[in-house]
Amino acid sequence: MTLQHRDKITRIIDTLAERYLQGKIRAVKLAVTALLSGGHILLEDIPGLGKTTLALALSQVLGLSFGRVQCTSDLLPSDITGLSIYQREESRFKFIPGPLFNNLVLVDEINRAMPKTQSALLEAMEEMRVTVEGVTYPLPDPFLVIATQNPVEQVGTFELPESQLDRFSLRSDIGYPPSAVEKTIIRGGSIRDQIRELEPMLSLEEIQQAKSVVREQVYLSEKLVDYIYAIVAATRAHPMTLSGISTRGGINLAEVAKAVAYLENRDHVIPEDVSQVAVAVGAHRLILRSEHETLSKQEVLRSIIQELPVPLD
Repeated sequence: MTLQHRDKITRIIDTLAERYLQGKIRAVKLAVTALLSGGHILLEDIPGLGKTTLALALSQVLGLSFGRVQCTSDLLPSDITGLSIYQREESRFKFIPGPLFNNLVLVDEINRAMPKTQSALLEAMEEMRVTVEGVTYPLPDPFLVIATQNPVEQVGTFELPESQLDRFSLRSDIGYPPSAVEKTIIRGGSIRDQIRELEPMLSLEEIQQAKSVVREQVYLSEKLVDYIYAIVAATRAHPMTLSGISTRGGINLAEVAKAVAYLENRDHVIPEDVSQVAVAVGAHRLILRSEHETLSKQEVLRSIIQELPVPLD
């Protein structure tokens, strides 16, 4: 089977990682994987490591419309969804779309928004639509939310509730680049202007076709379904967890694993596809017991996965 547009997409990942986001290939791959699997990604790291640059570069090279939400404590739900304004000349209300009505939406410092505003994202992220004053409006396809938050600074922030975290298919950090790469970046300065000049390397139609291939043509065997369920069930039964991965989390793990297989030029999922993204998909969904809250959720989930038997491919 030919995995349609796969070569173009891997070329895009390599181009961004080599020229514009050096040392960030893992984050680039995860963001593209979120797009192909129909999910969303939360990038959690300190400022200045390339989270915004990643979102801008992806929107440019994929030819996606771009919207940005800079979260503050006074941000209102209507500021992101849009609102109806009365048009006196036409004697009617006209809906003015907010920044959510774009293919790629960067929600910067999401934990600085009030809980009411955070919750306005729920319907959009889950159902690809928003409802304003009783009227439902569909969002464009593809639709990808890249949200960022600073895990260190907590003053003036509102911790994301579990229901909001569960809407993110993937959670990742960015991390510092290798020292030699960082020196090159410092020497070269900002590349924002170069990114804005990037030409699209993929059309919207081609992205939709690639998503369709991932969803419908990449095979997930019953053994792999059993393996995913075993991971999900083990997180719920583990003595350190109060709550494990949800059913939605299990669905996301299957979808993301299929996208990984597609990028690896395979028409079927293997156990390594699941295990390599299980932490990014599942760790942020765990709720640890109070006596274990200081532990890393990522490390807890890694230990759970290591204890499970891997099915034969």
